[in-house]
Amino acid sequence: MKTLTKTLFENYFSASPSYDELLTSKMSIKDNWKVLSKNLLKIGPKHLALKQTEINWLLAENGVTYNVYNDPKGLNRPWDLNVVPFIIHQKEWLTIEKGIQQRAEILNLVLKDIYGKRELLKNGIIPPEVIYAHSGFLRACDQIQYKNSKQLSVYAADLARGPDGRMWVVNDRTQAPSGMGYALENRFSTSKISPELFTNINVSQPSNFFNDFNALLLNSAATKVESPMVVILTPGPHNETYFEHAYLSSFLGYPLVKGNDLVVRHGKVWLKSLKGLKQVDVILRRIDDTFMDPLELREDSYLGVAGLLEAVRLQNVTVINPIGSGVLENPALIPFMENICKYFLNEDLILPQIASWWCGQEKERKHVLADLSAYVVKRIDRSEREHIYFCEFLDKKALKALKKEILEYPFKFVAQEKISFSTAPNFTKNKLEPRKISCRTFAIAKENSYSVMPGGLVRVAPDSKELFVSNQRGGTSKDFWVVNDAPQPHLQNYSWNKTNSSTSRDINDVPSNTAENLFWSGRYIGRTLVTARYLRMVLSQMTHAEYNDRKSESESLKILFQSITKITSTFPGFMAEDEDVLLHPLKEIKSIILDETKIGSFAQSMQSFNTSYYSLRNLWSRDMWRVFDGIQKHIKKLQQEDSYSVFTLTNFFDKIITRLIAFMALTEESILVRQGLLLYFIGLQLEISAMNIEKFRALLIVNYDEELEYEILESLLNSHESLNIYRYSYNSYLSIENVVNLIILDKEYSRSLTYQIQRLKKDIDKLPTKNENTELTVCQENINVALSKIESFDVEELLEVNPKSNMRENMDTVLSDLSDLLHTTSLSISDTYFNHSQPQKQLVNRNITT
Repeated sequence: MKTLTKTLFENYFSASPSYDELLTSKMSIKDNWKVLSKNLLKIGPKHLALKQTEINWLLAENGVTYNVYNDPKGLNRPWDLNVVPFIIHQKEWLTIEKGIQQRAEILNLVLKDIYGKRELLKNGIIPPEVIYAHSGFLRACDQIQYKNSKQLSVYAADLARGPDGRMWVVNDRTQAPSGMGYALENRFSTSKISPELFTNINVSQPSNFFNDFNALLLNSAATKVESPMVVILTPGPHNETYFEHAYLSSFLGYPLVKGNDLVVRHGKVWLKSLKGLKQVDVILRRIDDTFMDPLELREDSYLGVAGLLEAVRLQNVTVINPIGSGVLENPALIPFMENICKYFLNEDLILPQIASWWCGQEKERKHVLADLSAYVVKRIDRSEREHIYFCEFLDKKALKALKKEILEYPFKFVAQEKISFSTAPNFTKNKLEPRKISCRTFAIAKENSYSVMPGGLVRVAPDSKELFVSNQRGGTSKDFWVVNDAPQPHLQNYSWNKTNSSTSRDINDVPSNTAENLFWSGRYIGRTLVTARYLRMVLSQMTHAEYNDRKSESESLKILFQSITKITSTFPGFMAEDEDVLLHPLKEIKSIILDETKIGSFAQSMQSFNTSYYSLRNLWSRDMWRVFDGIQKHIKKLQQEDSYSVFTLTNFFDKIITRLIAFMALTEESILVRQGLLLYFIGLQLEISAMNIEKFRALLIVNYDEELEYEILESLLNSHESLNIYRYSYNSYLSIENVVNLIILDKEYSRSLTYQIQRLKKDIDKLPTKNENTELTVCQENINVALSKIESFDVEELLEVNPKSNMRENMDTVLSDLSDLLHTTSLSISDTYFNHSQPQKQLVNRNITT
């Protein structure tokens, strides 16, 4: 054990700064941490390293990501969770919990007052500039009345250990606090990978908090209805915490929507579904205030809903948190919070807060400027969060410039004392290392008080010397344990109240944006699969050609190369006049595989699928994410190859095609038809049918000599995965008549064009219609014409060759007509089900700076 202690805690005691969560001032382990320390020692460095690897793997497999802007690792960076948790004992936590409840209540009263009677301003508790100079104060929200007793429904506080050993409030988060979902996933992952850590430790579970959260959403409906429609409003996949938006949507069971999924009509908010409009009662927003309504706030916003504020005024919808609550994130409020607390509650603040001086007051400004290098200076607007000045690190020129700006616009700045975050043990390089941490915990309105999550989200500095703790700057996270002396339930029971929640939805309720992404996911994965199979077939033929010098072989390869360009529309490609392209085909094929800027390429289709995929994160199962992640890894591996061979690329497609097929199978298992799977099927069949038509036009229209035609037909059947079926069905030499009968006209073969169009008709007929009469929709009319046309084909007429052109012109005409009909069908589906209304314009420009 001594050896393990020495190895695991090597240099920890000497490296630890003045205040450490693990150690006392005498460099002994605190009572709260003793059991966990024993558990860590029992597991040992070697197995802890294995568990850290397993956690990293699990998070990547489950697709837990955090979007870091301009990150060289890519947009969707895997979430980092350290295997060693953070601990606070229940005795300390009770004080923190009461302090969070008090602070949430104070800010709730401030929010009501700022947009209501404004007694704080009238009585001089807060200087007017603190509120009116902050971009979070939205005049459009003034005097809006709410039915709920608490306007501030969700609150988060960033905490850090202060110099007195108590947890201090560093920041307030009130617009759309993020982190709940990540905190929950941290607990799930730690429990699954490292159950030994919990041995003899009683850890509070967050299940009651999330049950309260769900109840809050259901009970917040402005109009009391039995089954309120609750939606989660997201900016979309590029937002930094989009994973959490999708995670909470899936976990809570509420639709994840974007702004163009919603519309305001007659003072109410409606969800645009496939069938029509469904009234929305509650919106849990993940969008900042000023982007919420382009009619009254930022007119350049494409994230919000035009007219939303008017619906809120009319009390026809509840937005959580209310639009305008961003003003509470103003650090200039901090110096006045003690007086505000006494004014409203006649109490002292339970939780200390970071010492702050608002520079809009002369005395405070002089105090700050007298020794500016001793402070951290912030602008009062969080939108300027990158403009945080750690003055001790500024040179004389920068300090002088900052001083000048403070004197010119004093009301825009707040100075805060430097607070040295405490450190906690982080498992790094097979040992424990002290790292600076900050915590975020959450409160949600419950009856006359607030329910506080036991624990929350812990963020860890990226290295031992880093002073600033932030996920955007590369920090990691920890599971947050509130430990008790009394036993705690190990099972986490999340049982939503079913009596007033929407438990049964059908395809009519699918948001139009979700339906559109499902439709295009089907199209993109269909396009990707057909392209991959065709390129693999051509690469296989190239391998065969190395051992065969027959003239017809080279002629058939030329035809196949040119067909790649026709099928993928990657012109000019192999159709270019430059013969060098045909002499060195691998260069063009590599470009089609990897060049994301080449329209129609495999890479571009895959990129388009990725976009649709991320937009539907709340629908996909974890198995689907694992398969998807495997596809991405193979693509990245190929991109890193120094050289490419026919074998390398063929092997790549073997792996990719298998995973694409697995993903498609999992899609059918993971999504119900009433969740929109029908749209996915329609998109998939439309794309595969359209690309097959292009394949047939590229290879079947020209009349080749017998030997060359045989090779072309064999290649076509191989790319169509139909060669074995053909041999089983036609125990004869390859003939174009039999091939056409099988892959175009056979009504029972699932890969035939006729079967695919029949399937399309069947699925399109299941789509909801806006009225119950028997009148056909435009998309039904188009697919009916297509099916009628293909069913009336006469094979002899199709195969008739024009002796002048040596082409099967009848077949080309029919296939071209079918292609046009399928394209028209696709457009009519978009017009009928996905057509989002044109953005509305403000009558008067409103200058809202952020």
